[in-house]
Amino acid sequence: MELREEILQLASRAARAAETLGDLNTSVKNAWLLRAAECLEAAKGEILEANERDMQAARENGVAEPLVNRLGLTGGKWEDMIQGLRDVAALPDPVGEITDSVLRPNGLRVARMRIPLGVIAMIYESRPNVTVDAAALCVKAGNAVILRGGSEAFHSNQALGRVLREAARDIGIPEDAIAVVGTTDRAAIDILLEANRDIDLMIPRGGPGLIRKVMEESTIPVICHDAGVCHIFIDASADTEMATAIVRDSKMRQMAVCNGLETLLVHRDAAQTVLPHVLKALHEEGVEIRGDAATCAVFSEAQAASDDDWAAEYLDKVLAVKVVDDIDAAIEHVRRYGSDHTEVIITNDYSNGLQWQRRITSSTVGVNCSTAFADGFRLGLGAEIGISTSKLHAYGPMGLEGLTTRKFVLTGEGQLRE
Repeated sequence: MELREEILQLASRAARAAETLGDLNTSVKNAWLLRAAECLEAAKGEILEANERDMQAARENGVAEPLVNRLGLTGGKWEDMIQGLRDVAALPDPVGEITDSVLRPNGLRVARMRIPLGVIAMIYESRPNVTVDAAALCVKAGNAVILRGGSEAFHSNQALGRVLREAARDIGIPEDAIAVVGTTDRAAIDILLEANRDIDLMIPRGGPGLIRKVMEESTIPVICHDAGVCHIFIDASADTEMATAIVRDSKMRQMAVCNGLETLLVHRDAAQTVLPHVLKALHEEGVEIRGDAATCAVFSEAQAASDDDWAAEYLDKVLAVKVVDDIDAAIEHVRRYGSDHTEVIITNDYSNGLQWQRRITSSTVGVNCSTAFADGFRLGLGAEIGISTSKLHAYGPMGLEGLTTRKFVLTGEGQLRE
């Protein structure tokens, strides 16, 4: 069978499976989630062996170690992945939820009901745990899912997909509700982008090249999970100890994540007092500082930043730092160079905190907290399929509700439009 026919048939089978999923009650979907957790635990050795093959191949191909680490499933990542399935099972099912019910003057009741989107195709890079997270959320929200991971995680994703489909068969859910594309051929992406008869939503999650390709070529609606060029602004009134702790956590907690800090903006009045302490703490942990002239003047270990640094997503021990005149200049910088992901202000000025939250339009905006809170679990969603940077119905961490839409439901007693 040629590739085009294979991919189109996969999409068609997913569409048929989605019809069944939309009718399933919550208990069946939860049973699959719990069975999937059991099956993954039983197949742990096989899956980790496949995962090691991917990591070793990445190293041999010269992939940087922080990016190799993103591929790993060992340690806490495995436990988090398994627990994520159980957490999703414990979440309320959004499908069928009635909201915004109003009675019109003519006695007609108008409400909104949450329904599945249908078939979601997700194209993503690196982290194979996304395979499990995405499948869990899509199925719980009543959607079939087509998963096309990166070639660097091919063996891991195939092993995970086999187990998830096996769990579906055990419970009586159509196994085609969880489809993992079985080829690394990039042409498969081109075919998926054209399959608008069967696929209802495309979600790309990865580097700028992937995002741009999907946005330009898809014939299907797209919600992007783009780069995380996240900012922190240290205001003039910021507390030094708080600023140091928040910046450190935002940058050092985990490097290769989209909610990690990439650019630090500092009010000119805090440049001589707060900034040296913050940068010294980071420098001692091996962070390379790339600063503007004002930053280099107060911190001699800093290197001069280039224009490219302000829009960079490093995913590594590198931080761009810029001194700005005021909150207006900080907001202007974020609007120019940000990626609509996560921006935080550190301040003791209540008015400035409110202004930051109101004027910054990124998907997550914080006051006096780490950028690491831009995460579905930390924000109470239970889990997330990613962090949407598209200003559509789902913006920011995208959980179960973001994987549904709403239809109007009308209840009358013979009302006619005259």
